[in-house]
Amino acid sequence: MDYTKKMMQADALKGKTIVVTGGGSGLGKAMSTYFLELGANVVITSRNEEKLKTVQEELTTATGGQILAVPCDVRHYDQVEALVKAANDAFGQVDVLINNAAGNFISPTERLSANAFDTIIDIVLKGTKNCTLAFGKHWIDQKETDKVVLNIVTTYAWTGSAYVVPSATAKAGVLAMTRSLAVEWAKYGMRFNAIAPGPFPTKGAWDRLLPGDLKEKFDLAKKVPLKRVGAHQELANLAAYLVSDFSAYINGEVITIDGGEWLKGAGQFNLLEEIPEELWDMLEAMIRAKKSQ
Repeated sequence: MDYTKKMMQADALKGKTIVVTGGGSGLGKAMSTYFLELGANVVITSRNEEKLKTVQEELTTATGGQILAVPCDVRHYDQVEALVKAANDAFGQVDVLINNAAGNFISPTERLSANAFDTIIDIVLKGTKNCTLAFGKHWIDQKETDKVVLNIVTTYAWTGSAYVVPSATAKAGVLAMTRSLAVEWAKYGMRFNAIAPGPFPTKGAWDRLLPGDLKEKFDLAKKVPLKRVGAHQELANLAAYLVSDFSAYINGEVITIDGGEWLKGAGQFNLLEEIPEELWDMLEAMIRAKKSQ
């Protein structure tokens, strides 16, 4: 079976403009690529301007689509407002917001500083709030309808998980926001849904989470009943459907795509209970070394 096949018809998103936060790498880049292939205009954002420009050129060459790269730190509302303006100036309007920007690291909670905890909360929860509020207010003020907000959460948003407590806390807030606004802002012509991915390894994010040989020692595929991790195109297929007009009656839902992982064992990173204290010291040193490179 080929899990990388593309699901939607070629022009399924033609004429739509889609903003993808964290669109310069990983799952954000995979979604952006597929949206472009389906005819959408895409705006990608991240804090790394150099990486954004490189990805913009790469995806333009690969797809021939219209893509705008806007440096933006979603933690700062003024930068998000500038993003709203840039996207609308470039394409006339925005139809879809994908809140994908995230931060995470594994650590015993007692080892975290207050600032480290805040960093994850600010990117994931505050960043999603900032983008949702800025784009939502614009749509309401301009009386624009048929809009979609798609939030990328996690299965531990509702189960919780040890060793990623800041992320679990923030993602739970994002999920609550998704369901709440699906009701409150439906009258303005907006739909809100979420995707909860299981293991979809991306080199950058997973190298930071599980550096060295920890990826082999704690192979997350072993926790999945289907005995494999997800292919990026599988998630891109689901995202494309949820932002398309074909899903117009889906609102307030979280769709899990994890091969049954969370049903087999709640708390994606609970297995890290096996790591002894001295290995956490080594892990912390490895993560700090990667950050300084």
